[in-house]
Amino acid sequence: MRARRWAGLACAGAAWMAAACPAGAADPGHRGGTLRLTATVSGGSLDPQIAYEHENLQLEAPVYDGLMAFPKSGPVRPGDGDQPIPDLADGPPDIRDGGLTYVFRLRRGVRFSNGQELAAADVAATMRRIFRVNSPAAGPYFGDLVGAGPCLKGGADCTLAGGVVADAAAGTVTFHLARPDPDFLYQLAFPQAAIVPADTPGADTGNIAPPGTGPYRITSYDPDRGLRMERNPYFHAWNPVAQPDGYPDRIEYDFGLDAEAEVTAVENGQYDWMLDTPPGDRLGELGDRYTARVHISDMQVVYYMELNVRRPPFDNPAVRRALNDAIDRHAVVIHEGGPALALPSCGMLPRGLMGYDPACAYGRGASAEHPAPSWQGPDMDRARALVRASGTAGQAVSIVTQTAPVAIAIAGEVRDVLTALGYRATTRAITPTVEFSYLQNTANDVQIGFTGWESDYPAPASYLHTLFACDSFHPGSDNSLNMSGLCDPALDGAMRAASLAQMTDPARADALWRQVGRDVMAQAPVVPLVQTRRVDVVSARVGHVAVSPYYLLLIAQLWVR
Repeated sequence: MRARRWAGLACAGAAWMAAACPAGAADPGHRGGTLRLTATVSGGSLDPQIAYEHENLQLEAPVYDGLMAFPKSGPVRPGDGDQPIPDLADGPPDIRDGGLTYVFRLRRGVRFSNGQELAAADVAATMRRIFRVNSPAAGPYFGDLVGAGPCLKGGADCTLAGGVVADAAAGTVTFHLARPDPDFLYQLAFPQAAIVPADTPGADTGNIAPPGTGPYRITSYDPDRGLRMERNPYFHAWNPVAQPDGYPDRIEYDFGLDAEAEVTAVENGQYDWMLDTPPGDRLGELGDRYTARVHISDMQVVYYMELNVRRPPFDNPAVRRALNDAIDRHAVVIHEGGPALALPSCGMLPRGLMGYDPACAYGRGASAEHPAPSWQGPDMDRARALVRASGTAGQAVSIVTQTAPVAIAIAGEVRDVLTALGYRATTRAITPTVEFSYLQNTANDVQIGFTGWESDYPAPASYLHTLFACDSFHPGSDNSLNMSGLCDPALDGAMRAASLAQMTDPARADALWRQVGRDVMAQAPVVPLVQTRRVDVVSARVGHVAVSPYYLLLIAQLWVR
């Protein structure tokens, strides 16, 4: 019933811009007004090198810029939304020395919201600051910079000498890497690499937002009550795709309502948009009465069952393949809200990302040699045959999941499938704040667990390498993202080749990543289940809804009637 009610909703993921105005082009006739937003709680620190919650990454998109960015006006062509493009850099970098050297030329005339002109020294100081404030992006993304060693240890001797070289006269910044990093441009587009003035304090600024170069500035913030944004008087649109001008004159963001109250307030026009996902019991109402005001878009998150390839029964590849054959992905889609809100997944790359492959090697009518174009349904007969051949029937299997109702229901589906295959299956639910780390630690001896992954930036390696490479597996650690324990040097080599191809031949890289995805699933260290979609509800006052696969709904692009 819920799926039928949602059948008529507009899908922002299929049409990036909900108006005739082309991506990035500002329409002065719709400029002005006050946009009113609501969220249950604030996102914490406003420091762009510290902020990590989706709420602040979205909020600060029209406040800050990096050398690179993901489009903030919606992609010009389908698929562009996940590719980094020049922002404060005046064009693509000059990449030299086999990927060890990147030379960026800065745009001229860009000013921060305090009137100060952007300079190469600001970029160099920002890179040092990323380490000094212990940004989550410091080691994982910029640890390969020459001179990063002392920075990773902390202290005042973090100079990045030789790693980041600013040339004020030429207006260039040169980065030197100790080894090539094919994802370096993605990492520079990550919001925590946003450029701030060189004199920004070297500690978390907390409730005070440093000056940025975007079309808005944050003028007040109380994390218990609300936030206000106004126009940056020094902004001009140097690249209307990377950082377009905004439409509202002011943006007011209030905190404190629960999700139920938020839905009602947006329906009544008291607020124009809500951050939180509408509760399940309100979806039918929204689908029936407010179809034109609801927008659905793909999220780059895949939910899956991780299988411990080092512990029975999933140390046997036949058992892992059997579960992939037997799982009813349609049932999981229903638990996630129906076909309008979730898509069956047979691979670990989300739709819209380089290397995405809708083909399925498991289930009815499919095989590794002849994959089906998409998932066609479970194949219990083949799954039972694989389990019989494995000799593992009758073994006990404990499924770890979260205490959230949907997670418990999905784990129940998997338990029933394992029982039908001949195992003694049970489920064990633990709090979401603990479960993700618990699954990672081999000391907890997890056989199978329900989890999901959404990367910090939209690159294939941030999914496949992070979750399945040998160097992502750390026994005994709560930070071992390779939860299945898979380690295949040949697969690692294929991932490295695909990453390197991204630097020179994106079309070839796409094909290589597609094959890597198939190679991963041939070993079946996981059971991909669904890719979920986001629901955005807006008031009758706003239009021009644009959704990014990275920044989600682009709040500064909303028209206020």
